[in-house]
Amino acid sequence: MGQAMDQLRRLQKTMYAYNYAAAVIELDESTVAPSAGGEGRREALDVLEGVRYQLIADQQLPRLLDEAEQEELDEQAAAEVRELRRQNDQFTKIPAEEYAKGMRMLNECREAWLKGKATRDFSIYAPLLEQCVDNRIRWANYFAPGKDPMATWLDLGQEGLTVEEVDSFFAALREAIVPLLRRILTEGKAPRSDFLDGPWPIDKQEELSKYLMSLLKLDPDHCCLAESEHPFTLQLYDDDVRITTHYYTKDLTSSMFSVIHEGGHALYELNISPKLRYTVLAGGSCAGLHESQSRLFENFVGRSRGFVRYLWPKLLELFPDKLAGVTCEEFYRALNRVQPSLIRTEADELTYSLHVMVRYELEKMLFSGQLKVKDLPQAWNRLYKEYLGVDVPDDTQGVMQDIHWSMGSFGQFQGYAMGTAYAAQMVEYMKEHFDFDGCCERADLQPILDFQREHLWQYGMMRTPDVLIRQACGGDFDPNCVVRYLTKKYSEIYELD
Repeated sequence: MGQAMDQLRRLQKTMYAYNYAAAVIELDESTVAPSAGGEGRREALDVLEGVRYQLIADQQLPRLLDEAEQEELDEQAAAEVRELRRQNDQFTKIPAEEYAKGMRMLNECREAWLKGKATRDFSIYAPLLEQCVDNRIRWANYFAPGKDPMATWLDLGQEGLTVEEVDSFFAALREAIVPLLRRILTEGKAPRSDFLDGPWPIDKQEELSKYLMSLLKLDPDHCCLAESEHPFTLQLYDDDVRITTHYYTKDLTSSMFSVIHEGGHALYELNISPKLRYTVLAGGSCAGLHESQSRLFENFVGRSRGFVRYLWPKLLELFPDKLAGVTCEEFYRALNRVQPSLIRTEADELTYSLHVMVRYELEKMLFSGQLKVKDLPQAWNRLYKEYLGVDVPDDTQGVMQDIHWSMGSFGQFQGYAMGTAYAAQMVEYMKEHFDFDGCCERADLQPILDFQREHLWQYGMMRTPDVLIRQACGGDFDPNCVVRYLTKKYSEIYELD
């Protein structure tokens, strides 16, 4: 490396250190920190965010990047320059004072969400959420003046992704899911699921979580599990990834699939090449690809007939009374039952994308000015009734169920649905190379891990999303893969002709 690139590496390592410190504070706040300490955490985060802004928005950085481009760069170094330039270009468009104010507001918004959700009171959250939406619109106009803010945030979340592409994807998915769902509800033979009702002892659920992590090859020396209001994954370092879940005595599947879902995210982060360590490339490429991994392991592995068969003896050992008189096949079908519901993270595989579509459509309306924050609960409830046929009893189970908007994460929800579609195509591609179903039946997931590491994980952000999608999917994105998968699986489970 030349002198300029050497300076850029030192800069990235400094940025890493500040990012690490902020992540530890956020992890602490979401898991074990006392609520009264919020002000102190905000002050610490304000300082860290200020320094992070100064580092990436340094007016001398473009000159250094120009010098580095004159040096002989390998693929990784060229990608570091590209990503640093992209971040510098974004941050220099936001006035420093406004950036600091915006980050402080997001910290306050997250706390307001926690309090509002705990008390079922949207009015606590609404004023901060309104500030957050205004902030995202204002920042989008800094990044791309005159451009649709939704289009800007989609592109920032996944480079090259457009509103037209997402709209087209949801239209295709809606066209396939809606009639299939109608047939299932009117013609299908519903599987037995009464035994899924609680109580499920929390200590046994915790034991199951550890067992699932071992099957996923999540070494506790590199990945640990905690509890939080909303399950999440946080990468501190490529050898230190944290995941969280939550436990409900009434519902075994919530924690079970949260662990597998977040475990998929963790596997991605843990298998990024150590060569990218301490650089801006040391993270998952984009929301859609990250969700492809969580959904791949949650659904295509975790909800597969083969994996459930493997898991069955352990479930009988942990919950002998609850599962007395239940067959493995009944349990598999119950895990895959279609039941329009309120909570996205606990939705069945078929209707999950409808939950995502609600959020995507509401974001578009918020950014276009068609919808005000104060009217968000009513709009949310209306769409849930229209798309899923369910009545929302309170805002905790409705508009406040997700943490994302309180963190300023707009233009990312579509990644959950598109990630599922990417995963379906990845599985088809893997099946061309090895016995994917056999791996699930034996819980021998190593071939799956090796394939994903080779085609996706190792690259982090070194390659652009479109390139990585083609590598991991075996070609250009084809939403028909997920349509084929869902149609075949649920027609069989519900015994449709």
